[in-house]
Amino acid sequence: GGADPDRAVPTGDMYSQDGDADEPEWVKTEREQFVEFRDKNRDGKMDKEETKDWILPSDYDHAEAEARHLVYESDQDKDGKLTREEIVDKSDLFVGSQATDFGEALVRHDEF
Repeated sequence: GGADPDRAVPTGDMYSQDGDADEPEWVKTEREQFVEFRDKNRDGKMDKEETKDWILPSDYDHAEAEARHLVYESDQDKDGKLTREEIVDKSDLFVGSQATDFGEALVRHDEF
């Protein structure tokens, strides 16, 4: 029998000394984040839903994040706009992007 995959791992398991004055700053920060935001039902562990919210927050806009990434990576003159040349220059980035349905949107639009 291996470890139970549904068993939540308390933050304390990542760092052995409990409440030690010399504990690293990241441990204190993680403990605060856990208590304040991650353990929503305050049972001392993260269940499946709490873990899902931590990894994929519901207020995270994937389309906007991907669009910002594409513009950031492609906008060579940093004017906030993409020219045809900038898009063509980084075409591999656009073809592999979920924002263009992995290139499908580029095939449907002749302006590209």
